[in-house]
Amino acid sequence: MRKTKVLYISQEITPYLPENDMSVLSRYLPQGIQEKGREIRTFMPKFGCINERRNQLHEVIRLSGMNLIIDGTDHPLIIKVASIQAARMQVYFIDNEDYFQRKFILKDDQQNYFADNEERMIFFAKGVLETVKKLRWAPDIIHCQGWFTSVVPLYIKKAYNENPLFAQSKVIYSLYNKDEFSTVFDKSIRKKIKMEGITDKDLKLLEPANYENITKLAIHYSDGVVFSGEAVSDSIRAFVESDKKPFLNHQNENSTDVYSDFYDRILFQK
Repeated sequence: MRKTKVLYISQEITPYLPENDMSVLSRYLPQGIQEKGREIRTFMPKFGCINERRNQLHEVIRLSGMNLIIDGTDHPLIIKVASIQAARMQVYFIDNEDYFQRKFILKDDQQNYFADNEERMIFFAKGVLETVKKLRWAPDIIHCQGWFTSVVPLYIKKAYNENPLFAQSKVIYSLYNKDEFSTVFDKSIRKKIKMEGITDKDLKLLEPANYENITKLAIHYSDGVVFSGEAVSDSIRAFVESDKKPFLNHQNENSTDVYSDFYDRILFQK
């Protein structure tokens, strides 16, 4: 019997970024799942505050070089990789000079959200999926963590659904209660997100394009949901229930068995 393949797409992973609920879970859950005999790949953005020399990142030339079109403009995709030796685990980084070569994550030094965060999010999502295509690696489970991954479920179900690598993939989306943002993205975000296979109707939830509605979009196109923070809004919980999504309540990095069982539940649900 072949190994189940789990693709982790995470907004933050320690030790590359400071410790918080998301970055710690994104570091230790893949290791635990790998130790249970499953095959993993892990991706995160290469935010400019990540020290490449200290963390021994290097570019993967064979995976870099393609251009991704965001809002009609070509942006070169650069793939870097580093190893967490203690976990025997590699982390792939999505990089681009325009979007990620700045010394902060989502806010500038005045604590204002970057005006192009929606484009950075879209570039990251497309970059991960195009890189997985280059790797010719077909994930059974795609586990998305953080709002920066929130368009991945839509892309998997609508834009990449006929690609043999992703046709059978199940998507799980994790919510974090400290991941909220106050920005309302311009309505042009719908045009920027669109790809072949995605219609205006598919993006109806983004009216307006605020945190809650982007989260609902991710949930709607996922096969399962994890409430990784203890405080999730009543409206989002109600949306999960109305959408009839299987869900898992608050877990931590020591809950490998619980996550493994949830993956199997999602994989084999009727």
